[in-house]
Amino acid sequence: MYLRDIMTTDVVTISSKANIIKAKRLMDAHKLKRIPVVDKGKLVGIITRRSLQKAVPPTPNSGDLLEFSYSIASLYRTPVSQIMRRDMVTATPDMTVEEGAALAQAKKVGALVVVDDSQVVGIVTTKDFFYKILNKVLGVGEPGARLEIPGGGEGKPLEAIISCLNKAGLNITSLHIYKRPGRAKKNIIIQVDSEDVDQCVTELKNMGYEVKLRRANSG
Repeated sequence: MYLRDIMTTDVVTISSKANIIKAKRLMDAHKLKRIPVVDKGKLVGIITRRSLQKAVPPTPNSGDLLEFSYSIASLYRTPVSQIMRRDMVTATPDMTVEEGAALAQAKKVGALVVVDDSQVVGIVTTKDFFYKILNKVLGVGEPGARLEIPGGGEGKPLEAIISCLNKAGLNITSLHIYKRPGRAKKNIIIQVDSEDVDQCVTELKNMGYEVKLRRANSG
């Protein structure tokens, strides 16, 4: 899977000449945490909600409202180029999701701006990694059933498990192999598109496997 498969392509951008108030209104209207700054079609920076919060003074409960008004007025004259980050982390649409996740973690950022020939074509956030990948692997919100089989991620057990599913006519929608810390064998999580798995589960248990079953309707 590649970043182009999970990225948001309808990206809200802003010009570096736009004022800070416009950036805040745009961010609030679209409920965004960041906005790429684009000039003449090319990415030149990024504005984050944190940078805006530092630039925009809080509304006073009392005190000198005149001073506050002057501060707000100055923000109308201040371009976002003065507060934007220029060292943004970018990625390409043909980068794998594994590479993208590793890059975001290494750089400690919550989003990757996806560019192609300096043009912004998308943005990937931690929510995209979580909801569009992890949820699919774990079968969260998906129809059917999830089978977790400790030790089932090894060669021969994996072959036997898949053979059992095939015989039962169950279609695999996702498969994930993982190893718990301190354990010698790999576990497997398989999501299938049907909840009618009792016969297969019984057969797997008769073969000596422990099966943890979760149907879509069981939470």
